[in-house]
Amino acid sequence: MFGSGSSTGHDNSGVIPVRFVWPYGGGEVSIFGTFTRWTDLIPMSPMEGCPNVYQVVVSLVPGLHQFKFYVDGQWRVDEQLAFVSGPYGLVNTVVLTKDPPQVIDSETPGRSNMELDDVSVCPEVIQGMSAADVEVSRHRISAFLSSHTAYELLPESGKVIALDVTLPVKRAFHILYEQGIPTAPLWDFCKGQFVGVLAALDFILILRELGTHGSNLTEEELETHTISAWKEGKMHLSRQIDGSGRAYSKHLIHAGPYDSLKDVASKILQNSISTVPILHSSAHDGSFPQLLHLASLSGILKCICRYFRHSAGSLPILQQPICSIPLGTWVPKIGEPNRRPFAMLKPNASLGAALSLLVQANVSSIPIVNDNDSLLDVYSRSDITALAKDKAYAQIHLDEISIHQALQLGQDANSSYGFFNGQRCQMCLRTDSLHKVMERLANPGVRRLLIVEAGSKRVEGVISLSDVFKFLLGVA
Repeated sequence: MFGSGSSTGHDNSGVIPVRFVWPYGGGEVSIFGTFTRWTDLIPMSPMEGCPNVYQVVVSLVPGLHQFKFYVDGQWRVDEQLAFVSGPYGLVNTVVLTKDPPQVIDSETPGRSNMELDDVSVCPEVIQGMSAADVEVSRHRISAFLSSHTAYELLPESGKVIALDVTLPVKRAFHILYEQGIPTAPLWDFCKGQFVGVLAALDFILILRELGTHGSNLTEEELETHTISAWKEGKMHLSRQIDGSGRAYSKHLIHAGPYDSLKDVASKILQNSISTVPILHSSAHDGSFPQLLHLASLSGILKCICRYFRHSAGSLPILQQPICSIPLGTWVPKIGEPNRRPFAMLKPNASLGAALSLLVQANVSSIPIVNDNDSLLDVYSRSDITALAKDKAYAQIHLDEISIHQALQLGQDANSSYGFFNGQRCQMCLRTDSLHKVMERLANPGVRRLLIVEAGSKRVEGVISLSDVFKFLLGVA
């Protein structure tokens, strides 16, 4: 370690221990600056529990200091800290006061707000998470969810789209695409009830069936084949979803406006579904109910974040980095036993391979990576609706079109789609706090975060909404 007292020409009285942090990985990382007269390099060491985050503590005198990082033979600056142009090019700067200790990292106030690379870094000290901290946090979150109702999820204005079961499947496919929604409740007028949900997975199964030799379902039949006929005649296809031979329940999973948020979340988790319709009927027999809202874990998480925003200290686990929490699905390390493979595909893989993996691995999305496993894009179940444009599904063969090409079809129709579009790839670092991950997942339309390595964007894992709720509620 390099003491600044001797390097800056000041005596050692009044020096301040300052922790410098480089959160972007590397093989060998050092720092130098005005406090080393821009000559000597001070080696930095990986932080325990965060091997991609390097740190070093340097004793400095109060005042203005400039510095740069030396990473694997290249000079680097942290663009999320203050920086100026100086004799050594761009350099980071810091002004020290007499209030020790201080930490210089990307969480310093005044940092810019960027997309991926606004990921936070490991805290100054990673505190061990005690069982008491976990139980206190879970108890407070459970108490909040139990005392608040689904009524609070209802927006002041908006629309909810439902589909009649007599609609042709093809028409339903186009409606979901045109409205930009992945799912819609199904209404049976004869029964006077909502009877199910049509989801993107249905269309994945339909397209796979269309591409199967000897299929009983043809593209022409989609013109007249109703949603009801599909649900009744093709139920055996859903047995592939969880690999256990269990078909979907024929009963609609729903909730009422006065059910607790905890009950709604539990229904979503227990039934492995993405949304729960909030229904209300004034009739004694519950017939002809009103569809008020489609509740999701994202909306419930937003309520949690809003409620505890100014009292996050009452939930000790929120400040923990996700790398220290049993949360999400991680890429197995070499030689690590008893870990199932992590599903990833290259951009030149066929769309058919992607759809098969979505179904067989029971996942809602697949990271698309390059030869170094660096993240390029994500293919999700909901991306299948992009094939409704210009009846693309009738003009392609699933095994002949690549994932890259399939995503480009969607890009032409909707700016939220498209290969290499950063808006599609919601990411975080393993050193991000649980609180930051929750805030990101609470944004509309975000169902998962890809955990990537800083700098290289190599995929390390994924955290979904259901992962967070299972952890917060202590559900296995």
